[in-house]
Amino acid sequence: MNRKKPQQPRATPKTAPPTNAGGKRVTLPRALSKLGFCSRTQAETLIAAGRVSVDGRPVTDPSAWVDLDGMSITVDGAAIAAEQKLYLMLNKPRGLVTTRHDPEGRPTVYDCLNDFQGRHLSPVGRLDKASEGLLLFTNDTVLAQALLDPVTHVAKTYHVQINRTVDDRLLAMMTEGLTVDGELLTASAARPIRSGEKNAWIEVELREGRNRQIRRMLEALGIECLRLVRIAIGNLVLGDLGKGAVRELTEREVLELRAEAGRKGNSAQ
Repeated sequence: MNRKKPQQPRATPKTAPPTNAGGKRVTLPRALSKLGFCSRTQAETLIAAGRVSVDGRPVTDPSAWVDLDGMSITVDGAAIAAEQKLYLMLNKPRGLVTTRHDPEGRPTVYDCLNDFQGRHLSPVGRLDKASEGLLLFTNDTVLAQALLDPVTHVAKTYHVQINRTVDDRLLAMMTEGLTVDGELLTASAARPIRSGEKNAWIEVELREGRNRQIRRMLEALGIECLRLVRIAIGNLVLGDLGKGAVRELTEREVLELRAEAGRKGNSAQ
């Protein structure tokens, strides 16, 4: 006796993206992220739960490819449209972790974004818990990736307080590079700001974006980092934005960031 196999939910076939796709054909989780609906990790959970459909058909395979221009994507039956691009600058206070949800229950940078709840915004890079200053948030994943790409070499500038006076030898060692844990760490520039009897402030510019790069370089030199404040990304300057305050970038600022990252655009929208 032949038994009929139970029908499985229909899914978009897995096909490789065409070579001339121009960036419009992406995996389904990536599509939901590019549209500003959720992160790729959240999208994979929604897809596995059968809550996402493409052109009216449920898709449970997160590796399925979709065409952002030619296919309709829905979540729980509601159509997903591209969210308006948003670009924010936060003056991150010390003590906040750069994550959306912290398993230890510590305060996060998202506690500063109460006026923008419901928007899928991600930080462009990170500042560790003890660090302060300029942190960007956006749902423009293309610009965010371009700013973080080491190939673009967009400068990040920091003011750093150390527990000793500063001299030319220290600055030269930072710009010449230090090998820490088998990794060469180099500052593209290091300049003195002011110095007291027991500590000093220096300005450090990075174009690499290594994890805890400045702190690791100073630790290798036996120097304690007392404060670390990011004051600029490219030509975008923190300025007099208050601690914990948030503001939207101007259209000119967004265009300048795109230009510096090698991604030209006509507007901030």
